[in-house]
Amino acid sequence: MKPQVKPTNPNFASGPCSKRPGYDVNALDLSTLGRSHRSTIGKATLQRACDETAELLGVPEGYRVGIVPASDTGAVEMALWSLLGERPVDIMHWESFGSEWHTDITTQLKLDNVRSLGADYGKLPNLDEVNFDHDVVFTWNGTTSGVKLTNGDWIADDRAGLTICDATSAVFAMDMPWDKLDVVTFSWQKVLGGEGAHGMLILSPRAVARLESYNPPWPLPKIFRMTKGGKLIEGIFKGATINTPSMLAVADYLDALNWVKELGGLPATIAKSEENLSVLKSFVAENEWISFLAQDESTVSNTGVCLIVDATSDQVKQMIKLLTDEQVAFDIGSYRDAPDGLRIWCGATVEATDLEALMPWLSWAYSTVVK
Repeated sequence: MKPQVKPTNPNFASGPCSKRPGYDVNALDLSTLGRSHRSTIGKATLQRACDETAELLGVPEGYRVGIVPASDTGAVEMALWSLLGERPVDIMHWESFGSEWHTDITTQLKLDNVRSLGADYGKLPNLDEVNFDHDVVFTWNGTTSGVKLTNGDWIADDRAGLTICDATSAVFAMDMPWDKLDVVTFSWQKVLGGEGAHGMLILSPRAVARLESYNPPWPLPKIFRMTKGGKLIEGIFKGATINTPSMLAVADYLDALNWVKELGGLPATIAKSEENLSVLKSFVAENEWISFLAQDESTVSNTGVCLIVDATSDQVKQMIKLLTDEQVAFDIGSYRDAPDGLRIWCGATVEATDLEALMPWLSWAYSTVVK
């Protein structure tokens, strides 16, 4: 039968993701609007965003946290174009975005000493094959495959190369082993439901040392440049952004960070995301027609959860349309390059009660479409 109870919030998209529970745009502190981002209040607000990010994530002393242009993509590209080339590169990829970084490294940067460690959707590459004398590039969580790394034990403590980690759908939802990571990138519009166009770049002291000792042989656009005269431009990590940010988006991000604090900090957002995933795990266990794309249960993502349905591509599209028309689930189709299926965001800004309300609707849509 058609369910009667609908999710209060039907926004389950994997980016931009749902706003936090209780979000009210009228509650934002808009004192910076109309002011220069270079003004005293502008720089102080931007630095506050960096400092609070570092504090909430537990970033180690000596790491730099900065706001950079062009979302997570911009942050990753800054790292690739500024840091790679000194050593051979191992690029790990098991979903769309990791594959894009592989393309950038081999086709755009045209590095020739590159090892590709790939895996099909649903799997991880063989972590034992990574050479840590090389620079290593990888996503922590496969945003489009729903497959995550479970820990950082595979990363060598005595590595000679840098580890460059795209963590845009992992931070604030998964434990990040900071001592194992030299570059971490993410965007506000993922786990915290922030606005787009801004990225976060976190550098370890080892990454800073590379920036100050290595000059890549290719030209760097202004928005990629992090050094001047052989020294790190510290202002980037103290509120002096490379280009003009949206102070409205910054206010929105600070609102999200304050919500994290009120919720109980990082442990609370991780627990909330894992609780959300448990709703889907129970549903999958009870229904033979749906399964996780991830083949190893320990690697199932607790943010962008990817699901395979026992149905044709057209039937899956019909299911998604039904759920959209009923206004119970928006934007839950799989990523365009991924296998056909569903992708349901389970980060901390989503409520478990809404996921519980959604599950009967998935059954109804399936039974309606797949006769």
